[in-house]
Amino acid sequence: MNIKRKIRVLVVDDSMVFRETIVHGFSKDPSIEVVGTAVDAFMARDKILELQPDVMTLDIEMPKLNGVDFLKKLMPQYPIPVVMVSSLTDNVFDALNAGAVDFVGKPDGSSAAGMNAFINELIIKVKIASTAKVGKLKKEYVAETKIFGGNTSNIRSDVVIAIGASTGGTEAILEVIKNLPREIPGIVIVQHMPPVFTKMYADRLNNVCKLEVKEAQDGDVVRSGLALVAPGSFQLKVLRDRNGYFVKCFEGEKVNGHAPSVDVMFESVAEAAKDKALGVILTGMGGDGARGLLDMRKNGAYTIGQDEKTAVVYGMPMVAYNIGAVEKQCPLGDIEGEIMDCLKERNYI
Repeated sequence: MNIKRKIRVLVVDDSMVFRETIVHGFSKDPSIEVVGTAVDAFMARDKILELQPDVMTLDIEMPKLNGVDFLKKLMPQYPIPVVMVSSLTDNVFDALNAGAVDFVGKPDGSSAAGMNAFINELIIKVKIASTAKVGKLKKEYVAETKIFGGNTSNIRSDVVIAIGASTGGTEAILEVIKNLPREIPGIVIVQHMPPVFTKMYADRLNNVCKLEVKEAQDGDVVRSGLALVAPGSFQLKVLRDRNGYFVKCFEGEKVNGHAPSVDVMFESVAEAAKDKALGVILTGMGGDGARGLLDMRKNGAYTIGQDEKTAVVYGMPMVAYNIGAVEKQCPLGDIEGEIMDCLKERNYI
């Protein structure tokens, strides 16, 4: 009889209360074993070498060396899946850029329900992280980013680009859109992420992309040169009227366990834009987006899926590929070029 090996976790947090809370929470899950704790980055480094954990949970704000700087030093030498535990700060995106797999927002500790939700989310993300590719392996197959020029003045306003992602998606989305020209059809994005963080993420993308990027608000027009990021806890649909495309953001039931859901967005794009659309599904656990991408493809849209070698978690793109929703599967670094090639071949730009 095969007994599945437990996920060995190192918990790093300078707060004794949170360390004990996390350790106690993990003890309730039979598939996780806490092999050690650390109060700062230097102790964590020693524990990693000694214990060789499968996953580390890491606080961002710590004495001596903060979590982000620790990651920057650690990942090149010792790639390990890391789930950040963070207060409400955009430093979490620096951590994701430095190699962390995912993050969980720290509760204020004022309610037992909030603390339980925090532990449950952390357990889920540690399990996902244990399957993730990190460090050099994650980056190895990413091609050099191409920068596109040429005439894109004939932009079509009746075309929509829809992108969906989950675990590992914050950096993957950036890789795809950072060098897209402003003269490009409107983009809608679903990245599984909690409220507030989606606005921070959109603002961060806006600072580094040629495109304008903002968190979507109900009624926003989908237009050339603008990427709209679905707000956390809201569903986003693309609708069309005589003036063109716009988004509807609403507090609906979770779909596939998510709000926003990639399926909800993709299905709405399939209906509103039909063959005047491109769908892109990126790294993430589970199958959210696969069914919606299939709807898009059936309605004539061009669909792209990230390949296994470059996906941090090859879940969502795998399910989409397996059900025939993906027309072209390619490495992350090639997706930007694939989008531009499709737009040109279809005379959308």
